[in-house]
Amino acid sequence: MASGVNKAIIIGRLGNDPEVRYTSNGGAVANFNVATNESWTDKSGQKQEKTEWHRVVVWGKLAELCGQYLAKGRQAYVEGRLQTREWTDKEGQKRYTTEINAVTVQFLGGPGDRASAGNQDFSPQQQGSSEFSAPSSGGAPSSGFGGGFEKGESNLGDDEVPF
Repeated sequence: MASGVNKAIIIGRLGNDPEVRYTSNGGAVANFNVATNESWTDKSGQKQEKTEWHRVVVWGKLAELCGQYLAKGRQAYVEGRLQTREWTDKEGQKRYTTEINAVTVQFLGGPGDRASAGNQDFSPQQQGSSEFSAPSSGGAPSSGFGGGFEKGESNLGDDEVPF
């Protein structure tokens, strides 16, 4: 049986501040939404735009860093894998949620972004990074952070914020 590839990469702006919670054994988990835009000119010459919203979940130390440095409107690069979870709502109906289980989050900044401190990249794959164990219940991957810090500005202007 051949193996597959499950990789998602997005660059967009946060639609809300990250919500950081802790599991029963003390592991951090952060949830937030990221908007990506697509624009084109239709056959009649009219500019069209579509915004797609992506749910993101981050585990471990990286989740805590997201809660500390990310805020609504801030631009971020997110890399991870797509994951669909099944859950039951209050009425007993089965629901499904597809989200990006992030392993890398790069905080992109510019002069107009909230909490801007330049670009900060936190990824467990970087050399010299610290690894942190994710909660054993829930099957989350281990997450950590690396020390990348670079100056830079985003390519998107304030007029391209999707909300």
